[in-house]
Amino acid sequence: MAVLTLPAVAKLNLFLHIIGQRDDGYHRLETLFQFIDYGDTLTFTPQPERTLTFTCSQAQFATADNLVLQAARLLQHRFPTHWRGVHVHLDKRLPAGGGLGGGSSDAATTLLALRHLWQLPLSTAELATLGLSLGADIPVFIHGRAAFATGIGEILTPATPPCPWYLVVHPGVTVATPTVFKHPDLPRQTLPLQDWTQWQWETTRNDCEQLVSQLHPEVANALAWLLEYAPPRLTGTGACVFARFDSEEPAQQALQALPDKWQGFVAQGLNENPVCQHLRQASTVNLPD
Repeated sequence: MAVLTLPAVAKLNLFLHIIGQRDDGYHRLETLFQFIDYGDTLTFTPQPERTLTFTCSQAQFATADNLVLQAARLLQHRFPTHWRGVHVHLDKRLPAGGGLGGGSSDAATTLLALRHLWQLPLSTAELATLGLSLGADIPVFIHGRAAFATGIGEILTPATPPCPWYLVVHPGVTVATPTVFKHPDLPRQTLPLQDWTQWQWETTRNDCEQLVSQLHPEVANALAWLLEYAPPRLTGTGACVFARFDSEEPAQQALQALPDKWQGFVAQGLNENPVCQHLRQASTVNLPD
């Protein structure tokens, strides 16, 4: 029984514009997703018994409502005769409520891995549609390409932005996405980009950044600190902020100066989700009878 170990990397929103709100309350977005080479790791161990079990390196995430378990159960219910016993272990590094898509990436890696292990008759588009029922960010991880996204973030157009180095800083607070999107002060009328392929850092922004900075002063402090090194930006609804660097060395130098009260890491931008590369290279898994 082969053990399958796969990455679940983070994403950054290189910009995030809110261009309207639908009648159902969801917001219409324009955003540019890019992956980075830092994230969680999931290990899938086939089991002889037809059971589904889950553990996590951080006990607070080993709960019944974890997106890893939700994703696995979604496939169990969809394919009641296909699924096989498996134990899933999540080695968690990405912070919750950080705007890095950690939970969505974990769920996407789970869906991709179990499609592979259980040999499920699902196209990538069908798998992404299933994932969308768990979270709006999951499809971009399943399709596995950096993308310009519209709708509520699920209408994806492949993109190839530059792949610089990033310093990502987590200022030690947790931002609740529903609170941000329900807040009356959130901008909701940004004009759509005329040609997103011509986007520039200087002419785009994250429409959540000002509000999140007001609600969480430590986010504002982290943005101000990063500004000493490079123009910073909030990712998603936060709390993580990031800045771009042309090479790894200045990013690492800035990381060395990071205040002790915050956490951070340096990572490079990726235009393909590495879990897709790993699964292409994976040999056929010998499943138990």
